[in-house]
Order: sequence, then C-alpha cells, then structure tokens
Amino acid sequence: MPDDRPVPLDEYPVHQVPLSMRHVATSDRNAYDRCIFHVLDHEGRALLILGLGVYPNLGVIDAYATLRVGDTLHAVRASDALGEDRMRLAVGPLTIEVQEPLRRLRLVCDDDLLSYDLTWSAEFPALWEPHHVQRRGDRLTLEGRRFVQAGGVAGVIRAGGEEFRVTRTDWTGTRDRSWGVRPVPGEEGGRLAEEHPTEGFHWLWCPVRFEDRFLMVIVQEDADGYRTLNDATLVRPGRSDRQLGWPQPEITYRSGTRHPESALVHLGDVRKPQQLEVEILTSSPLAIGAGYPPADDWQHGTWRGRGWTDRRTYDLTQPHALAAYGVTDHAARFRLDGRTGHGIFEHGSIGRHDPSGFTGFDSVAP
Repeated sequence: MPDDRPVPLDEYPVHQVPLSMRHVATSDRNAYDRCIFHVLDHEGRALLILGLGVYPNLGVIDAYATLRVGDTLHAVRASDALGEDRMRLAVGPLTIEVQEPLRRLRLVCDDDLLSYDLTWSAEFPALWEPHHVQRRGDRLTLEGRRFVQAGGVAGVIRAGGEEFRVTRTDWTGTRDRSWGVRPVPGEEGGRLAEEHPTEGFHWLWCPVRFEDRFLMVIVQEDADGYRTLNDATLVRPGRSDRQLGWPQPEITYRSGTRHPESALVHLGDVRKPQQLEVEILTSSPLAIGAGYPPADDWQHGTWRGRGWTDRRTYDLTQPHALAAYGVTDHAARFRLDGRTGHGIFEHGSIGRHDPSGFTGFDSVAP
C-alpha cells in the first residue's frame, strides 16, 4: 500500500478540495506554487533576485538566488525531493521564512559564494494581478493566480569579497507569489505545438514602490499587438485602489538589440493622462542563473537528485545567446507625477511584434 497518511497541514481547516493537503486538485505534471523576490539598491550597484518553488506532481522543490554586481552575476541554485512539510520553505542553503503572512518574511542564503540575511517588510497591501491564462490550440499551457507586493528590506548581502548593508531607505524590495499550472521542461509539443507555433511574445511587468504609493503595470501582447493581459493599478494605504486605464509603453532600445535603455509608459485616460518615466539602472536576464526558460544549465522543476546544489559565476560582459530569448529583469528608477520611485522593469520581446517594428526572432532595433 502506498504511504498516503495525513500531513500536518491536514489538521487545519484550509482544504479547498476533498483531498489531503499533500495533493493538488489537478493531475497536470506542470502544477506549481512559487515565489520571486527582487531586492535592489537605488543607485543600481546591486540587484538580488531569489525565489523558491514546489512542483507537487513532480515531487520537486527548488530555489535560486542571483546577485548582479557590476558585470558579474553570482548564482546559487538548489533542488531536492519535495517532503510532507509544506510550511518549511528551505532547499540546501536557501530559506524563506514567513514570520508574519503578507507582512514580514526573512530571506536567507548561507553559502560561500553568495550569502544574505534579509528581513522583507510589506509597506503596501498585496495586490491581485489579473488571472493569467494561455492556451496552445485547445491545450491549457498556463493558468496562474498571482499577487504582488512592495516593501522595505533590511540586512546584509555578501558576495565576491563585497558586503552590502541593506537599509529600508536606500533599497527596495518587491515580491510576486503565484500558483497554478505553468510549463516545466519535458512538456511534449506534439500536434498542437506544430499547428500553433509561437510567432511572438511581448511582455512588460513593473512593480514600483514610491514613498506613499505602489504602482503595478502589466502588458502582454501577441505578435500582432493583440493584448492578452493588461493592468495598471495604483495602491495607496487607506484608500481605494485606482485603475489607470490601458498602459501604452514607448520603449527605447539599444541599437542592434532588444535591450531597453529607457521607457515612457502612458497611463490614465483622456481626462487625466500621466506618464511613467523609466530609467534603467542595471539588468539581470532570468535565463542566466535564475533557471527561467530558455536556460540551458538548469530550469525550475527539473529533477537533479536529492540534495543538489550548484554555484556559478557568470561574466555578463560576454555574450549569452539565450538571454535574448527570455525575459530580463531591470532594476529601475521611476518618475510619476513629481514623485521618484524604484522597482523592476521586467521586459521580454521575443519573435515578431508589429507595434515595435520587430519582424521575427532575429529582428532588432535599428
């Protein structure tokens, strides 16, 4: 008989389906539940990205942390068998401790290559992002529920002989929690992939922390510019969230690339138009070190055996061909309505995108 005994979480009245909390309601191999944090200093000296995910139907838990300092990217990744205690968010040297849900979390990496001990504290309520659904033909490939939040961070980061004292006044922290179904390497394409090839993907995801407000902007478009995901919401504590209409980004790319050098995002409506100015400070491609597609050295959810830990240092002055076919997170300074804020300008433009003038996968800015 299989060992299918109750787990500790089954003691609590939190069940959504008539199953043990050790099981998810879908048999889809791509079921996932994970998070990502961004920690950035306001001068662009350092960008720390870290995350942790569980893949219940694959029996995998994994985590990663990358730190960009100058042109060097330090990366620590770990993976293990998923155990019964879902409250223990730890893999190898990487740990996320929920000290007060939606309010305070402790982020720890205890490794010789990269170490940190940080307290992340929310300054704004968590905001639901739009329900995210993608299909390839009739096949549901992605369905995710996510919330985003911004706050302050305090603690210390060490890597490459440098130490950064992280303070709430000079650093910003954002985070994203998501769960649902999302492709994991090994997904077969088959007929639907052959008959419904991806022509283009254009993505913008911007959580921005100002002193007294939080702004979230999301844009996803197909090759012809058809918008499949859209959000522009302003959060102010004690007041109703304000929707800022249909965001229209104008991105200035570095010549010969799709690397954004600056951007202007038009917000609001005809009665009160606003402009979000974006100044890029430093950048970290998620396909380098962080395990996002199309990374070729490790991707989330892949089984590497028990107790797997990997450490790498990347020279970002050298070309990394795969980086151009994934999403890049840019630490950025933002200006809106006379206020200066900081956050992430996450962008990926892959394949054809008619509004930007990109005609195919090899097309770049003039």
